[in-house]
Amino acid sequence: MSNQRRQFLGLAAGAIAVPATFSVAVAQGDPSRGGEAPIPAQTGVPERRSAKSELTGLSALLTPEECVVLLIDHQPFQFANLHSHEPTMIVNNVIGLAKFAKAFNVPVILTTVLEARGGKIIKGIQDVFPDQKPVDRTYINAWQDKRIVDLVKSTGRKKLVIAALWTEMCLAMPTIQALGEGYDVYIVTDASGGVSAEAHDMAVRRMVQAGAVPITWIGLSGEWQRDWARESTLPDTIKIIAEHGGGSGVAFAWETQLLGASKP
Repeated sequence: MSNQRRQFLGLAAGAIAVPATFSVAVAQGDPSRGGEAPIPAQTGVPERRSAKSELTGLSALLTPEECVVLLIDHQPFQFANLHSHEPTMIVNNVIGLAKFAKAFNVPVILTTVLEARGGKIIKGIQDVFPDQKPVDRTYINAWQDKRIVDLVKSTGRKKLVIAALWTEMCLAMPTIQALGEGYDVYIVTDASGGVSAEAHDMAVRRMVQAGAVPITWIGLSGEWQRDWARESTLPDTIKIIAEHGGGSGVAFAWETQLLGASKP
């Protein structure tokens, strides 16, 4: 095989072979000009990355004390064009998320966009926080509304948990901006949804590339509870799972039935 052919294949394979050859040639120098050739540089060997990072280890798991939750635009207009998920699933999941946040004393910020036209936040969320008025805004990107940013800042917390409708707009835009301002953002993908499965998926990919961490509402609850011996929040955890946990809730009800039947 000719040298030209080898170079062409190297370029086609991602410019691996040609740069490696070129680096060695530079390191060796031109023998015709005299002087000893130095040891060839070891290029082309990928750098080994450490397994340790801020995304690994026990400290990477979330605790209630460091989180603040932002629920964005779970309103009738947004649900009307929700096609990435079955709408009742998003309703169930976001209410479960809201209940868990309240049970673990995690600050929750509610927001709507053009409430007079798009509708009020769904009753299930408002019922969890009956005395809290959602921040109504005009910005598509909630993070451009100073009132919302100030509410987040007032908590003193840097781990921002967000769920929103729609994923590709009202979740992606504040997530990307908040990441740029130093927040750690966790996107609750199954309490959010887009106008299509593709729109939701592409938005999640974009946010992950920007540095966001995807998580599900039950996964989040497990990180907050962390220990079944944590008795202060265990009753609420069991109740919420029973009400919103799907098969897990059904299984718990069955177990309760069996335990009750075994009593004398």
